[in-house]
Amino acid sequence: MTTVKFLLLVLMPVWLFLVSDVSYGRHAAILIDADSGSVLHEVDAGHSWYPASLTKVMTLYMTFDALRAGRIQLEDTLTASYHASRQPNSKLGLRAGENLTVEEAVLATITRSANDAAVVLAEHLAGTEENFAIKMTSKAHALGMYDTHFMNATGLPHEWQVTTPRDMALLAWKVQRDFPNYYPYFSAHSFNYKGTQLRGINKFTANYPGAEGMKTGFTCGSGYNLISSANQNGKRLIGVVLGGMTSAQRYQLMTEMMDNGFSNRFNADGTKNINNMPTRYPGTPPYQLGCGNRAPGTHVASYSNNGSDLTHRLVSKSNSADKAKLVSRIKTASKARSAGKIKVASKASSHSRSKFATNTKSVGRSKFVASSKSSAAKSKVASKAKSVSKIKTASNAKSVGKSKTTRIAKSVSKGKSANIVKVSNKTKSKTTHYRRS
Repeated sequence: MTTVKFLLLVLMPVWLFLVSDVSYGRHAAILIDADSGSVLHEVDAGHSWYPASLTKVMTLYMTFDALRAGRIQLEDTLTASYHASRQPNSKLGLRAGENLTVEEAVLATITRSANDAAVVLAEHLAGTEENFAIKMTSKAHALGMYDTHFMNATGLPHEWQVTTPRDMALLAWKVQRDFPNYYPYFSAHSFNYKGTQLRGINKFTANYPGAEGMKTGFTCGSGYNLISSANQNGKRLIGVVLGGMTSAQRYQLMTEMMDNGFSNRFNADGTKNINNMPTRYPGTPPYQLGCGNRAPGTHVASYSNNGSDLTHRLVSKSNSADKAKLVSRIKTASKARSAGKIKVASKASSHSRSKFATNTKSVGRSKFVASSKSSAAKSKVASKAKSVSKIKTASNAKSVGKSKTTRIAKSVSKGKSANIVKVSNKTKSKTTHYRRS
């Protein structure tokens, strides 16, 4: 019994490790009939995923649309910008200012998955890659790719650049139907660029019977992706594989899916169609491989099999130290934000108080000046009133004085006159009297 327990303890970690690897390597896929749009087979076809270079199929759709509308021609000359020349591999190696034709850019994008060529097309059609990505997303939604969002023309890693297997199959289907004249470019195995024959990198297109081509893709987040189309005996199928753990595995998964589709081994009842599959609930894309700038296993796909239902959940693979660092960074950022908000509020409050004090002082000064002016005005009025009163009083006094003086003078004058008359009369009397004696 002790031996059995010991073996269980030893085998349990090994079993858990194997199970985690199996769930970690789960892919998503879909296979449709290109004539009817019927879904023949699918594995989590509605789940969100990073498209990687499958993005370039939309870049080419936009290019074909411009060609059909006559906005550009295959012979038009394009010039590589500095931004285009700085794109990472895969690429042609274009230098800033170097020229190539629209057709050369299309073939380089298909056969070599050239990032610089894709950016040159994007900038020529929309001015900037950013503007082109906005147009890509708008066109994708118009086509019914509701769970797809583009941030660039190449598929280089971006958290918000997401799609689903269903949306990628719909895009491939639309390319076939909308641009039958340009669709054959996807079957190219190589192309000649400035005297050098450049071979294609899509091994499925080169080796599978009846393969018509399409596109490969890879990033650490997406894993190894593939869109393929093939035609055998008049039956055309479109397949999408997202999240292969190796390049060989994606080709193997596609080959098996195509073989089963052409052999009618899938029990499809014909009721599920690419157009009526549920959308708008894609979840969060898994980070498929433990490489790249993002921490390995931050988000991985984990599945539990409940009868015939497959449910998806996201599992954190970070260890305790990573979580502690992450929590510490979040707390630090939170404190910094709080401190910033407090400083801003304090400055705003001080500024508000200063304004209030300044306004109060200004109002006080204004009131003081106004009251001073009012007092001065009142003083002037009072002074003027007093002066007028004094003048009037003096004038009246003078008038009264003059009147009295005049009366007195008149009285005196009358008195004097009377006395003189009396004296005169007396004198006359005396004189007369004197003469009579």
